[in-house]
Amino acid sequence: MDALEILGSKSRLKILHFLSKKEMYVSEIMDAVGMDGRNCKHHLDRLERAGLISSRMEGRRKYYSLNKEVKLHISPSPNRRYELQITDKDY
Repeated sequence: MDALEILGSKSRLKILHFLSKKEMYVSEIMDAVGMDGRNCKHHLDRLERAGLISSRMEGRRKYYSLNKEVKLHISPSPNRRYELQITDKDY
């Protein structure tokens, strides 16, 4: 699945939005995005396989964090630029 397909989901964009603010565990993400556990886990798995997020276990909780920086540039004529850039997050 390419980056545009990954980012083409409103649910995944919402998840990325919340993870850009702070690390969160699954039930926090479910509440923030407003979805059930099965759907949330599906989207988190997709984002993790794409390398945009990572996870870690702390006790029984699985925490997710954003580990890539995602930028989308779209400009009208005459430049007509469309650019999707995904880079490692600066630490």
